[in-house]
Amino acid sequence: MTDKKQLPGLVHLSHPAGVAPSSGYTHVVTGPGRVAAIAGQMAFDADGELVGPGDPAAQARQVFTNMARCLAAAGATFDDVIKLTYFVTDIAFVPRILAARDEFIDTERPPASTVVQIVALYRPDLLLEVDALALLPIE
Repeated sequence: MTDKKQLPGLVHLSHPAGVAPSSGYTHVVTGPGRVAAIAGQMAFDADGELVGPGDPAAQARQVFTNMARCLAAAGATFDDVIKLTYFVTDIAFVPRILAARDEFIDTERPPASTVVQIVALYRPDLLLEVDALALLPIE
């Protein structure tokens, strides 16, 4: 989580009418601005080496570290993220992945999220991939 102010006009709708309340994510995030799409990030360090083989929490921390760097390159932070999509090879990893995510996001205003269990990623030692959409002010 950062100390950056929330984008003016960014609205988090955690409990839209007629939709069951969520736990740990927001159903709808909207607002004015320009979109930054962050490609799926995997648990590779700056040298291309896998971080945390067999450890979903360690891989998740590296994924979110990489995502923070990608967001910074776009002039954004996790405060600007409106949507995260998780691709995991085992749904049982989700609590550990979300615990790592919570080190990076504002848990009081979480982004909209989707979690999908998949058969595999492009390498068998990868346990997750996460992509993001961020909304930034129009310059």
